[in-house]
Amino acid sequence: MLQIGNVTAPNKVVLAPMAGVCNPAFRLIAKEFGCGLVCAEMVSDKAILHGNHRTMEMLFVDEREKPLSLQIFGGDTESLLEAAKYVDQHTNADIIDINMGCPVPKITKCDAGARWLLDPGKIEQMVSTVSKAVSKPLTVKMRIGWDDDHIYAVQNAKAVENGGGAAVSVHGRTRVQMYTGHANWDIIKEVKQSVSIPVIGNGDVFTPEDAQRMLDHAGVDGVMIGRAALGNPWMLYRTIQYLTKGELPDDPTPQEKIRIAILHLDRLTALKGEAVAVKEMRKHLAWYLKGLHGAARIKDAIMEQTKREALVQLLNDFIATTVGRESGTEPSAAVH
Repeated sequence: MLQIGNVTAPNKVVLAPMAGVCNPAFRLIAKEFGCGLVCAEMVSDKAILHGNHRTMEMLFVDEREKPLSLQIFGGDTESLLEAAKYVDQHTNADIIDINMGCPVPKITKCDAGARWLLDPGKIEQMVSTVSKAVSKPLTVKMRIGWDDDHIYAVQNAKAVENGGGAAVSVHGRTRVQMYTGHANWDIIKEVKQSVSIPVIGNGDVFTPEDAQRMLDHAGVDGVMIGRAALGNPWMLYRTIQYLTKGELPDDPTPQEKIRIAILHLDRLTALKGEAVAVKEMRKHLAWYLKGLHGAARIKDAIMEQTKREALVQLLNDFIATTVGRESGTEPSAAVH
C-alpha cells in the first residue's frame, strides 16, 4: 500500500500526471488495470480562478478513478493558494499536487513548474501557506534540480516536508535534461533518506523489473510510471502483479490492444465529442499500435480519419487481415 496523509492507495504504482493524456478516459483505464493512484494532468491556477470553461471540465473526477491526485501549477503563492482552496472545496479529488517539475519554457518563464526548484525557501513558504488552507493532503511533484549546477533535490524535499507537504514525487532528471539522458536514482535515494514523508520515484521505469529495481535501489514508497504507460496500460497491471506476486503476465495480444484502444476512443468521445476524440486518439493509437507488425501501413490512414465508425473499421480490418493472417489464428470478435 501507499499512504499519503489520510489517503490510502492499494499498491505502490502511480500513474504520472501527463499533460494532454491523463484525462478521465485514460485515467479510468489505468485504474481498471489496477493502478494504485492516478494523477490528473496539470491545470493552471489562474485558469481555475478565472473560471475558464475548459479548465473547469479538466477538474472533473469520476468516482471510479479514486483515489486521485489533481495537479495544479502556477508561479506565485497567492494564486496557488486560491486555486488549491477551490480544488479542495469544489472537487472530489483526494490529493492536491503542485507541479514543480514541468520543464516547458512557457511554464517556467511564468516562474511555474521547474522554476520553483531554484529556491527551497520559497517552496517551504508556499507549501506551508497552502497546506494550512486545505483539508486534502498536499503533495509536490518535482525534478532533482534545474541543471547540474543547481541540484537542490534534498533541500527542496525537506522544504516540502517542513511546509506540511504529505508526500513528494521526484523525477530523476534536471529541467535542462527535459526527457533526455538518464534519470538519477541515486539522488532520489538521497531524498528518501532525508525526509520522513513518502517519496515516489519517477524516471526510466519502462518495465516491471525497472519498478522493482527502483524500489530496491532508492527505497522509495511508490513508483510513478509515465511514458511507459502510453498506449500500454498493461505495463501498470504487469508491474503490480510483479511487485505484489512476483508474477510477470504475458504481454497483451494485438486483439486485446485494439479492444482497449477502442474503449479508450469511446470514453474520449463521451467526454469530448466525436470530432475532438477522434483527433486526440491519433497520437494514442500510434502508441497502442507500437510494436505491432504492419502497423506502419495504417498510421497514415488513421491520421485522415474524422469519424469514430470509420476509425474502428480501420482498426478491426487491420487486426482481421494483417495480425490474424500472420499469427495463423482467427481474430476475436470485432468491436463495433
